[in-house]
Amino acid sequence: MAYVPQFTITPALLTQVEQIAVLREQIQSALVDVAWVPALQKDARSRNVHASTAIEGNPLTLTQVRALEEGRELSSAEARPQREVLNYFAGLRYIEKHSAKKKICHEDVLSLHRILADSVMDQGEAGRYRTIAVRVGSYRPPPPADVSGLIFELLEWWNARAARLSPVLSSSILHYHFEAIHPFADGNGRTGRALALWELYRRGFDTHHVFAVDEYYWEDRPRYYAALNEVRRAGDDLTNWLAYCAEGLRLALDRAWLRIQAFQGESRQKLVLRPRQEKLLHLLRDQGSMAPSEIWKALDVSRQGAMDLLHPLLAAGLVEKTGGKKTGRYALRKS
Repeated sequence: MAYVPQFTITPALLTQVEQIAVLREQIQSALVDVAWVPALQKDARSRNVHASTAIEGNPLTLTQVRALEEGRELSSAEARPQREVLNYFAGLRYIEKHSAKKKICHEDVLSLHRILADSVMDQGEAGRYRTIAVRVGSYRPPPPADVSGLIFELLEWWNARAARLSPVLSSSILHYHFEAIHPFADGNGRTGRALALWELYRRGFDTHHVFAVDEYYWEDRPRYYAALNEVRRAGDDLTNWLAYCAEGLRLALDRAWLRIQAFQGESRQKLVLRPRQEKLLHLLRDQGSMAPSEIWKALDVSRQGAMDLLHPLLAAGLVEKTGGKKTGRYALRKS
């Protein structure tokens, strides 16, 4: 039986997709023949690795994840969390290398899982479909005897009919249905999110690989799991899931645009944004300008902590100060 996803294109979802298209075009235009794209790619790769592994309980910070990517040792961290992170970096390199592959088969999915789950599985075997029944909360995925056939149907849809949809939708559908099948005894979450990213790469949506979509899922994990569960409660209707994922992709593009602005400009200091700096830039964009006291209260940091966040943004030309010493306010710099 062919897999046919069930969903409705609502006006709200259509609006999200249109906003995403505008943002993507803006980003693509900004990334034509620039020398610092590899730095953005490295940053996005670290963010995706940190977020996707953190969703599954990995305790390493973004700073530690970046250190591992650079080949530095973490003497204070346990071996397994480090292995999970290094595996995910290898998994992303795998899908980047095969981003132009036209047809995905069982062996591709098994190879990706083998890379991601190597030496970190609690049960089952890396690179092999499960032979046991599993349970995810109150949800019971299909029995192991059905897994291979269900994945075949999903791959058949992915290789043919998915191309008729926007990649915004097809990547989200792939993400959900893979998780619903839950084909492995362990490591399904990481593999499903990696496959969704692979679809964006295959369809040329994230040509430069600078989007960190998984941060959206990690930052509000309860909502992420609730959105997955809601599809099952709705009789496998994907409408709300697609809206949820589109919101996340739009946010990822919005953040990518902020990171691009932090890198571009001949006279600017190149800057890799920290999460709190990104939050600050969003606050300034929404509120117009903020006094120092408003900034440290909004970010829940000390006065010195707020200034430590602001100084690199000022030096990079992203933020400017207006007013006097006591009445000064900070705002996004107008280009």
